[in-house]
Amino acid sequence: MTDKPTVGFIGLGIMGRPMAQNVLKEGFPLVVYDLLPEPTQELTRAGAQAAPSPRALAQQVDVILLCLPDSPDVRAAMNGPDGVLAGVRPGQVIVDMSTISPVVARELAVATAERGATLLDAPVSGGEMGAREGKLAIMIGGDAQALAQVMPVLQTMGQRILHMGASGAGQVTKAANQIVIAVTIEAVAEALVLAAKAGVDPAQVREALLGGHAFSKVLEHQGERFLARNFTPGFRTRLQYKDLNIALDAGRVYGAPLPATALVHQFYGALMAQDAADADHSILVTLLEEMASTQLPG
Repeated sequence: MTDKPTVGFIGLGIMGRPMAQNVLKEGFPLVVYDLLPEPTQELTRAGAQAAPSPRALAQQVDVILLCLPDSPDVRAAMNGPDGVLAGVRPGQVIVDMSTISPVVARELAVATAERGATLLDAPVSGGEMGAREGKLAIMIGGDAQALAQVMPVLQTMGQRILHMGASGAGQVTKAANQIVIAVTIEAVAEALVLAAKAGVDPAQVREALLGGHAFSKVLEHQGERFLARNFTPGFRTRLQYKDLNIALDAGRVYGAPLPATALVHQFYGALMAQDAADADHSILVTLLEEMASTQLPG
């Protein structure tokens, strides 16, 4: 027996599966739901229970976590006769760790409050590695008291957990995060392609930039991927494309021009058309190489 709350986890994909595993490893009773049987079976073999629907899961647990691909997926899991909201109880806390539209996050928070429960939007950053190691950054919008209630659960998955404000603030923060990452990937790609085209060793240029004001995690990690020609997915192109679309939609809704984001979004769209949807988002460098008729030495 344990005095820890029972946690429900919906969405056992590339991020959700290791996140759910970390919750289970820390001794929280866990109930899981996914549309695919394989990740569900993996978690049940490790000690979790499986629920037949989001509604059934909500009826069995104290805290509900979701980690799903996009706004329509979260809506589908939350709404309808078999959705979370059909089974939720007053006082329960739902934590949506998906990256979705802040507009949709606020809409679902209202619908949840009408049933006496609380929805926190809590998108994450850190990629698959951060999910596996329990070192995600978690950006949270919603009620501070509800956040305090679920903090021990979130601490199994993340190291940097920040309350950003009211409902939707977490998703706005994640949109800002994705803008910085994607636009910086494009900038680093431009810089190293310029070096290669001008006959200067891109690896040496990267090393020099790492020691100065141009240092960034993108230069460190994605720059290394560029040079190694390593496009094995850590964060997939299709997800970056989706996240930038969310940012652009938010910009339109709230009246914030995002010209650089729009350009990089188009680059990722071109990669999608080239069947690179499941490659790592660092594959953006190949578009710049094509335009410059060059290739970084691997």
